[in-house]
Amino acid sequence: MNKTAARLVVEPLLERSGSTVSLKLKSRFPGGRNVGGKYTMKDHSVTLYLEEIGIQARQIFGTEEYAEDVLKIVAAHELGHAEDAELPLLSEQLDECQSEPEYNRLALRIEENAWDFARRLLTEVDSGLLDTMIYFSLKAYREAVAEGIA
Repeated sequence: MNKTAARLVVEPLLERSGSTVSLKLKSRFPGGRNVGGKYTMKDHSVTLYLEEIGIQARQIFGTEEYAEDVLKIVAAHELGHAEDAELPLLSEQLDECQSEPEYNRLALRIEENAWDFARRLLTEVDSGLLDTMIYFSLKAYREAVAEGIA
C-alpha cells in the first residue's frame, strides 16, 4: 500500500480518536525486525511501517487481502499508546524495574492498555481479525509473564 492510500485509511481513525499525535508513514522499519508501528513519547508521534504491515498480514492471515484492516489495527494500537494516560508512569517504572518478572508484567500492561484503546476505536474491523492480531501481539508478553510465575 502506498503512503497516500495508507493516509486515507488512517486519518479517519486519527480524527475519531481525538488524538493530537503526529502521524508518520514509512516503508520499512530500520534494523530488520518486523515492526508495523511505533509510538514515540518524546515527540508524541506514531510511525507506521507500511511494508512491514503487509508482511504481517501475509504471515498472520496468509494473504495481503487484509492489509488495510491490519493497517487500521496497528494504527489504532499505536494510538492507544499515544492516548494512554498511564504510559509515562508505566514507562518510568519499566526503566527503574529491578526484577525480570515485574518488568514483564509492566510491559504486558502497557501493551494491554494500548489494545484496550484500539478495541474501542475499531468498531468497523472484523472482531476475529482484531482478536487474532491481539493474540499474536501479546503472545510473547504473556508467555514471559507466565514463565515468571511458574
